[in-house]
Amino acid sequence: MSELDELKQLVADIGRRSYDARFGKRRLPEVFDADLWRTLDESGLTRLTTEQGAGPREAAIVLAGLARHGAAVPVAETDLLAGWLAGEAGLEVPAGPLTVAVGAAGAAREVPWPSDAAVVLAAREPDGLHVGLLDDPEVTLAYNLAGEPRGALRYRTDGLTRLDPAAGDELVRRGAWARCVQIVGAFDSALELTVAHTSERVQFGRTLSKFQAVQHSLAAMAGEIEQARAATDLATAAVADHGFADARSDYAVTIAKIAVGRAVTPVTTIAHQLHGAIGVTIEHQLWSATMRARSWSDEFGSTASHARRLGRLVLDAADPWDVLISSP
Repeated sequence: MSELDELKQLVADIGRRSYDARFGKRRLPEVFDADLWRTLDESGLTRLTTEQGAGPREAAIVLAGLARHGAAVPVAETDLLAGWLAGEAGLEVPAGPLTVAVGAAGAAREVPWPSDAAVVLAAREPDGLHVGLLDDPEVTLAYNLAGEPRGALRYRTDGLTRLDPAAGDELVRRGAWARCVQIVGAFDSALELTVAHTSERVQFGRTLSKFQAVQHSLAAMAGEIEQARAATDLATAAVADHGFADARSDYAVTIAKIAVGRAVTPVTTIAHQLHGAIGVTIEHQLWSATMRARSWSDEFGSTASHARRLGRLVLDAADPWDVLISSP
Protein backbone atom coordinates (compact mmCIF):
# COMPACT_ATOMS: atom_id res chain seq x y z
CA MET A 1 0.00 0.00 0.00
CA SER A 2 1.40 3.41 -1.01
CA GLU A 3 1.69 6.37 1.35
CA LEU A 4 -1.21 8.09 -0.40
CA ASP A 5 -3.37 4.97 0.03
CA GLU A 6 -2.46 4.83 3.70
CA LEU A 7 -3.39 8.48 4.11
CA LYS A 8 -6.70 7.89 2.35
CA GLN A 9 -7.48 4.98 4.66
CA LEU A 10 -6.55 7.00 7.75
CA VAL A 11 -8.78 9.91 6.74
CA ALA A 12 -11.65 7.54 5.90
CA ASP A 13 -11.40 5.85 9.31
CA ILE A 14 -11.28 9.18 11.17
CA GLY A 15 -14.15 10.62 9.13
CA ARG A 16 -16.33 7.55 9.58
CA ARG A 17 -15.86 7.54 13.35
CA SER A 18 -16.73 11.22 13.48
CA TYR A 19 -19.89 10.72 11.45
CA ASP A 20 -20.99 7.73 13.53
CA ALA A 21 -20.50 9.73 16.74
CA ARG A 22 -22.63 12.60 15.39
CA PHE A 23 -25.33 10.47 13.75
CA GLY A 24 -28.78 11.78 14.67
CA LYS A 25 -27.32 14.83 16.45
CA ARG A 26 -26.96 17.17 13.48
CA ARG A 27 -28.69 20.52 13.83
CA LEU A 28 -28.75 24.04 12.42
CA PRO A 29 -26.31 25.63 12.65
CA GLU A 30 -23.63 22.96 12.59
CA VAL A 31 -21.58 22.66 15.76
CA PHE A 32 -17.79 22.64 15.54
CA ASP A 33 -16.60 19.06 16.08
CA ALA A 34 -13.95 19.53 18.76
CA ASP A 35 -13.34 15.79 19.11
CA LEU A 36 -12.68 15.41 15.39
CA TRP A 37 -10.39 18.44 15.37
CA ARG A 38 -8.40 16.98 18.26
CA THR A 39 -7.99 13.68 16.44
CA LEU A 40 -6.94 15.39 13.20
CA ASP A 41 -4.50 17.64 15.05
CA GLU A 42 -2.91 14.72 16.88
CA SER A 43 -2.57 12.94 13.52
CA GLY A 44 -0.82 15.92 11.95
CA LEU A 45 -3.63 16.50 9.43
CA THR A 46 -4.79 19.99 10.38
CA ARG A 47 -1.71 21.79 8.96
CA LEU A 48 -0.52 19.22 6.49
CA THR A 49 0.98 21.60 3.92
CA THR A 50 2.07 24.48 6.17
CA GLU A 51 3.81 22.42 8.86
CA GLN A 52 4.14 18.82 7.65
CA GLY A 53 5.67 19.57 4.25
CA ALA A 54 2.93 17.80 2.30
CA GLY A 55 1.72 18.90 -1.11
CA PRO A 56 -1.63 19.43 -2.85
CA ARG A 57 -2.14 15.73 -3.60
CA GLU A 58 -2.00 14.87 0.10
CA ALA A 59 -4.16 17.87 0.96
CA ALA A 60 -6.74 16.77 -1.63
CA ILE A 61 -7.03 13.35 0.00
CA VAL A 62 -7.69 14.92 3.39
CA LEU A 63 -10.19 17.47 2.12
CA ALA A 64 -12.15 15.01 -0.03
CA GLY A 65 -12.19 12.33 2.65
CA LEU A 66 -13.46 14.67 5.35
CA ALA A 67 -16.05 16.19 3.02
CA ARG A 68 -17.32 12.71 2.20
CA HIS A 69 -18.18 12.28 5.89
CA GLY A 70 -19.58 15.76 6.45
CA ALA A 71 -16.80 16.81 8.80
CA ALA A 72 -17.64 19.95 10.78
CA VAL A 73 -14.14 21.44 10.99
CA PRO A 74 -12.30 24.19 9.00
CA VAL A 75 -9.32 22.18 7.76
CA ALA A 76 -9.06 23.87 4.34
CA GLU A 77 -9.32 27.28 5.97
CA THR A 78 -6.70 26.47 8.60
CA ASP A 79 -4.05 24.94 6.36
CA LEU A 80 -4.37 26.05 2.75
CA LEU A 81 -5.79 29.52 3.34
CA ALA A 82 -5.23 31.23 6.70
CA GLY A 83 -2.10 29.26 7.57
CA TRP A 84 -0.51 29.90 4.18
CA LEU A 85 -1.47 33.57 4.18
CA ALA A 86 -0.12 34.13 7.68
CA GLY A 87 3.16 32.60 6.57
CA GLU A 88 3.34 34.92 3.57
CA ALA A 89 2.77 37.93 5.83
CA GLY A 90 5.12 36.73 8.57
CA LEU A 91 2.34 36.60 11.15
CA GLU A 92 2.36 34.60 14.35
CA VAL A 93 -0.89 32.65 14.61
CA PRO A 94 -2.21 30.66 17.56
CA ALA A 95 -2.47 26.91 17.67
CA GLY A 96 -5.86 25.50 16.86
CA PRO A 97 -8.30 26.15 14.05
CA LEU A 98 -7.92 29.17 11.78
CA THR A 99 -10.19 30.81 9.25
CA VAL A 100 -9.80 33.53 6.66
CA ALA A 101 -11.95 36.61 6.13
CA VAL A 102 -11.67 37.85 2.55
CA GLY A 103 -12.93 41.42 2.43
CA ALA A 104 -13.00 44.67 0.51
CA ALA A 105 -14.01 48.24 1.35
CA GLY A 106 -13.97 47.54 5.08
CA ALA A 107 -16.31 44.52 5.11
CA ALA A 108 -15.91 40.76 4.91
CA ARG A 109 -18.81 38.40 4.40
CA GLU A 110 -19.33 34.63 4.37
CA VAL A 111 -16.43 34.09 6.77
CA PRO A 112 -16.28 30.34 7.57
CA TRP A 113 -16.46 29.23 11.21
CA PRO A 114 -15.78 32.74 12.58
CA SER A 115 -16.65 31.91 16.19
CA ASP A 116 -14.65 28.68 16.35
CA ALA A 117 -11.36 29.77 14.79
CA ALA A 118 -8.84 32.60 14.91
CA VAL A 119 -9.58 34.99 12.03
CA VAL A 120 -6.87 36.01 9.58
CA LEU A 121 -8.03 38.99 7.55
CA ALA A 122 -7.28 39.30 3.83
CA ALA A 123 -8.44 42.77 2.82
CA ARG A 124 -8.28 43.34 -0.93
CA GLU A 125 -7.67 47.07 -1.37
CA PRO A 126 -6.50 49.09 -4.40
CA ASP A 127 -2.92 49.27 -3.09
CA GLY A 128 -2.57 45.57 -2.33
CA LEU A 129 -3.67 42.81 0.03
CA HIS A 130 -3.74 43.84 3.69
CA VAL A 131 -3.25 40.92 6.05
CA GLY A 132 -3.55 40.67 9.81
CA LEU A 133 -4.82 38.57 12.70
CA LEU A 134 -8.08 40.02 14.02
CA ASP A 135 -8.32 40.23 17.79
CA ASP A 136 -11.83 39.36 18.99
CA PRO A 137 -13.69 40.76 15.96
CA GLU A 138 -17.38 41.62 16.19
CA VAL A 139 -19.11 39.10 13.95
CA THR A 140 -22.69 38.90 12.73
CA LEU A 141 -23.40 35.18 12.59
CA ALA A 142 -25.41 33.24 10.05
CA TYR A 143 -24.98 29.88 8.28
CA ASN A 144 -25.04 28.42 4.79
CA LEU A 145 -27.50 25.90 3.33
CA ALA A 146 -25.67 23.03 5.03
CA GLY A 147 -25.74 24.76 8.40
CA GLU A 148 -22.03 25.58 8.43
CA PRO A 149 -21.43 28.83 10.34
CA ARG A 150 -20.72 31.86 8.20
CA GLY A 151 -20.23 35.38 9.47
CA ALA A 152 -19.91 39.01 8.43
CA LEU A 153 -17.58 41.55 10.00
CA ARG A 154 -16.20 45.02 9.50
CA TYR A 155 -12.54 45.94 9.79
CA ARG A 156 -9.91 48.66 9.45
CA THR A 157 -6.60 48.22 7.67
CA ASP A 158 -4.54 50.19 10.19
CA GLY A 159 -1.46 48.26 11.28
CA LEU A 160 -1.97 45.41 8.82
CA THR A 161 0.78 43.91 6.69
CA ARG A 162 0.51 44.80 2.99
CA LEU A 163 1.27 42.17 0.38
CA ASP A 164 1.29 42.26 -3.40
CA PRO A 165 -2.23 41.99 -4.93
CA ALA A 166 -1.12 38.70 -6.51
CA ALA A 167 -1.28 37.15 -3.04
CA GLY A 168 -4.99 37.90 -2.98
CA ASP A 169 -5.45 36.21 -6.35
CA GLU A 170 -3.60 33.14 -5.13
CA LEU A 171 -5.65 33.03 -1.94
CA VAL A 172 -8.90 32.95 -3.91
CA ARG A 173 -7.42 30.35 -6.27
CA ARG A 174 -6.47 28.16 -3.32
CA GLY A 175 -9.96 28.48 -1.91
CA ALA A 176 -11.59 27.68 -5.24
CA TRP A 177 -9.43 24.57 -5.65
CA ALA A 178 -10.17 23.41 -2.10
CA ARG A 179 -13.91 23.79 -2.63
CA CYS A 180 -13.73 21.78 -5.87
CA VAL A 181 -11.99 18.94 -4.04
CA GLN A 182 -14.49 19.09 -1.19
CA ILE A 183 -17.49 19.13 -3.52
CA VAL A 184 -16.26 16.01 -5.31
CA GLY A 185 -15.93 14.36 -1.89
CA ALA A 186 -19.52 15.35 -1.12
CA PHE A 187 -20.58 14.01 -4.55
CA ASP A 188 -19.02 10.64 -3.72
CA SER A 189 -21.03 10.50 -0.51
CA ALA A 190 -24.25 11.38 -2.35
CA LEU A 191 -23.64 8.70 -4.99
CA GLU A 192 -22.76 6.03 -2.44
CA LEU A 193 -25.90 6.79 -0.43
CA THR A 194 -28.08 6.86 -3.54
CA VAL A 195 -26.78 3.55 -4.87
CA ALA A 196 -27.31 1.95 -1.46
CA HIS A 197 -30.83 3.35 -1.14
CA THR A 198 -31.98 2.28 -4.60
CA SER A 199 -30.46 -1.19 -4.06
CA GLU A 200 -32.36 -1.68 -0.80
CA ARG A 201 -35.66 0.12 -1.35
CA VAL A 202 -38.36 -2.24 -2.69
CA GLN A 203 -41.26 -0.93 -4.72
CA PHE A 204 -43.78 -2.93 -6.73
CA GLY A 205 -42.01 -6.13 -5.71
CA ARG A 206 -38.48 -5.22 -6.78
CA THR A 207 -35.71 -2.87 -5.77
CA LEU A 208 -35.61 0.61 -7.28
CA SER A 209 -32.29 -0.17 -8.93
CA LYS A 210 -34.03 -2.70 -11.18
CA PHE A 211 -36.10 -0.01 -12.89
CA GLN A 212 -34.61 1.25 -16.13
CA ALA A 213 -35.40 4.90 -15.40
CA VAL A 214 -33.55 4.67 -12.09
CA GLN A 215 -30.57 3.02 -13.78
CA HIS A 216 -30.43 5.84 -16.33
CA SER A 217 -30.57 8.43 -13.54
CA LEU A 218 -27.76 6.74 -11.62
CA ALA A 219 -25.64 6.57 -14.77
CA ALA A 220 -26.24 10.26 -15.47
CA MET A 221 -25.35 11.13 -11.88
CA ALA A 222 -22.14 9.08 -12.01
CA GLY A 223 -21.20 10.65 -15.35
CA GLU A 224 -21.55 14.18 -13.97
CA ILE A 225 -19.42 13.26 -10.97
CA GLU A 226 -16.64 11.73 -13.05
CA GLN A 227 -16.51 14.77 -15.32
CA ALA A 228 -16.17 16.99 -12.25
CA ARG A 229 -13.54 14.65 -10.80
CA ALA A 230 -11.49 14.68 -14.01
CA ALA A 231 -11.38 18.49 -14.05
CA THR A 232 -10.50 18.60 -10.34
CA ASP A 233 -7.77 15.99 -10.76
CA LEU A 234 -6.29 18.08 -13.58
CA ALA A 235 -6.29 21.12 -11.30
CA THR A 236 -4.65 19.11 -8.51
CA ALA A 237 -1.94 17.94 -10.88
CA ALA A 238 -1.38 21.52 -12.08
CA VAL A 239 -0.99 23.02 -8.61
CA ALA A 240 1.18 20.09 -7.49
CA ASP A 241 3.51 20.48 -10.49
CA HIS A 242 3.56 24.27 -10.87
CA GLY A 243 2.31 25.81 -7.61
CA PHE A 244 -0.81 27.88 -7.02
CA ALA A 245 0.77 31.08 -8.35
CA ASP A 246 1.42 29.71 -11.85
CA ALA A 247 -0.78 30.73 -14.80
CA ARG A 248 -1.26 27.06 -15.72
CA SER A 249 -2.69 26.40 -12.29
CA ASP A 250 -4.97 29.43 -12.60
CA TYR A 251 -6.31 28.05 -15.86
CA ALA A 252 -6.82 24.53 -14.49
CA VAL A 253 -8.57 25.71 -11.32
CA THR A 254 -10.84 27.96 -13.40
CA ILE A 255 -11.85 24.98 -15.55
CA ALA A 256 -12.41 22.82 -12.45
CA LYS A 257 -14.62 25.42 -10.76
CA ILE A 258 -16.78 25.59 -13.87
CA ALA A 259 -17.04 21.82 -14.34
CA VAL A 260 -17.73 21.12 -10.68
CA GLY A 261 -20.20 23.97 -10.34
CA ARG A 262 -22.19 22.84 -13.36
CA ALA A 263 -22.40 19.32 -11.95
CA VAL A 264 -23.89 20.42 -8.63
CA THR A 265 -27.49 20.83 -9.79
CA PRO A 266 -27.87 17.52 -11.70
CA VAL A 267 -26.02 15.49 -9.07
CA THR A 268 -27.93 16.85 -6.10
CA THR A 269 -31.28 16.83 -7.93
CA ILE A 270 -30.98 13.19 -8.99
CA ALA A 271 -29.82 12.13 -5.52
CA HIS A 272 -32.86 13.72 -3.87
CA GLN A 273 -35.28 12.48 -6.50
CA LEU A 274 -34.16 8.89 -6.01
CA HIS A 275 -34.21 9.16 -2.22
CA GLY A 276 -37.67 10.69 -2.10
CA ALA A 277 -38.77 12.52 1.05
CA ILE A 278 -36.22 10.85 3.31
CA GLY A 279 -33.35 12.65 1.60
CA VAL A 280 -34.48 16.14 2.61
CA THR A 281 -34.40 15.54 6.36
CA ILE A 282 -31.56 17.18 8.25
CA GLU A 283 -30.73 13.93 10.05
CA HIS A 284 -30.00 12.11 6.78
CA GLN A 285 -26.41 12.15 5.56
CA LEU A 286 -27.57 12.94 2.01
CA TRP A 287 -28.85 16.35 3.09
CA SER A 288 -25.47 17.17 4.60
CA ALA A 289 -23.62 16.15 1.43
CA THR A 290 -25.84 17.88 -1.13
CA MET A 291 -26.30 21.10 0.82
CA ARG A 292 -22.56 21.38 1.33
CA ALA A 293 -22.01 20.93 -2.39
CA ARG A 294 -24.56 23.62 -3.22
CA SER A 295 -23.13 26.06 -0.69
CA TRP A 296 -19.46 25.48 -1.54
CA SER A 297 -20.04 25.95 -5.27
CA ASP A 298 -20.62 29.69 -4.73
CA GLU A 299 -17.59 30.27 -2.50
CA PHE A 300 -14.31 31.73 -3.80
CA GLY A 301 -16.02 32.66 -7.02
CA SER A 302 -19.26 31.33 -8.44
CA THR A 303 -19.53 29.06 -11.45
CA ALA A 304 -20.66 32.02 -13.55
CA SER A 305 -17.77 34.24 -12.46
CA HIS A 306 -15.24 31.56 -13.38
CA ALA A 307 -16.98 31.00 -16.72
CA ARG A 308 -16.64 34.72 -17.44
CA ARG A 309 -12.99 34.51 -16.43
CA LEU A 310 -12.44 31.67 -18.89
CA GLY A 311 -14.16 33.73 -21.56
CA ARG A 312 -11.76 36.60 -20.95
CA LEU A 313 -8.80 34.24 -21.18
CA VAL A 314 -10.07 33.05 -24.57
CA LEU A 315 -10.67 36.57 -25.87
CA ASP A 316 -7.25 37.78 -24.76
CA ALA A 317 -5.34 34.79 -26.11
CA ALA A 318 -3.28 34.95 -29.29
CA ASP A 319 -4.76 31.56 -30.21
CA PRO A 320 -8.19 31.08 -28.55
CA TRP A 321 -8.38 27.45 -29.69
CA ASP A 322 -5.24 26.63 -27.73
CA VAL A 323 -6.85 28.01 -24.56
CA LEU A 324 -9.89 25.80 -24.99
CA ILE A 325 -8.06 22.55 -25.63
CA SER A 326 -4.82 23.00 -23.70
CA SER A 327 -3.09 25.36 -21.27
CA PRO A 328 -2.58 29.06 -21.99
